[in-house]
Amino acid sequence: MCYSVSLRKKEEKIEERFSAEMQVPLLYEPYYYQSGFHRGNLFIIPQDSPNEIVPAMWGLIPQHEALDIEGFRKKYNTLNAKSETVFISRTYKDSIKEKRCLILADGFFEPHKYNHSSYPYFCHLKDDSLFAFAGIYTQLDDELFSCSILTQKANDFFGEIHNEKKRMPLVLDSDFESEWLRDDLSAEKVKSLIKVGFTKDEFDAYTVSKDLYKPKHNRNTAASLARVDYPELGSQKRLFD
Repeated sequence: MCYSVSLRKKEEKIEERFSAEMQVPLLYEPYYYQSGFHRGNLFIIPQDSPNEIVPAMWGLIPQHEALDIEGFRKKYNTLNAKSETVFISRTYKDSIKEKRCLILADGFFEPHKYNHSSYPYFCHLKDDSLFAFAGIYTQLDDELFSCSILTQKANDFFGEIHNEKKRMPLVLDSDFESEWLRDDLSAEKVKSLIKVGFTKDEFDAYTVSKDLYKPKHNRNTAASLARVDYPELGSQKRLFD
């Protein structure tokens, strides 16, 4: 699962990294913590416009639900889409075939369970660089997009962190980003990309404040990324040092 992310880099750095331009002037502001449950925007590069970066509601709204977005959101959580079932899901099957996107980020948060408590981990590339989640999207009108992050079974590293559900978001290797956006891929090729596409770059992860779980806590600050050590985790914490 991936329900909270960061995107701290300046607009110019993002445009340079992905060779694409922000399409809504003055909308983008870097963020330390963005929760999907707060219904904010993520920034995506859509398959139909691979040189553009557009804001998208986090939580895919299928075209057949476009007239009742709020009603759909109350019933369904579409922040993530399981890669194992995305091709057969009524909600996602059209998007995975022809509406794939890059979802831009430089970090994300995952829960670790220990003695019935959750401990948040901040996960980012070792060099703290930008990356892209494999995503799918819908375009509900000319300027209204929605999206979901694809998830898959966790590898050994993320299985130690997200140790209850053992899931991880599909962070695409940079070599596969342009491939993900191609409009001539067969379903079998897309499935192959999902299997082999996770980045080869190394991740780092460390525990951060449990205040992130407090409903009224202001999470969108640098303090959300500050390392907090928990003695009770002991050697578990050192797995990621």
